[in-house]
Amino acid sequence: MSLVELGRFNRNEAHILIGRLESEGIPAIAFDGETSIGDGSYLFIATRVMVDDEDLAEAQALLPK
Repeated sequence: MSLVELGRFNRNEAHILIGRLESEGIPAIAFDGETSIGDGSYLFIATRVMVDDEDLAEAQALLPK
């Protein structure tokens, strides 16, 4: 069991996606969401959504097309 990257999204989209994944029983976490928020450059740095490697295929199926 290890974390893998599902994708990179803007900060708001990442947290919406995490809520969707968790509502389907797929634990997820955001990496880099608070990076450089103090200097205002957080809009330029994508937030990585991470899931368990065993949940990756199911999580990918829930991504918007």
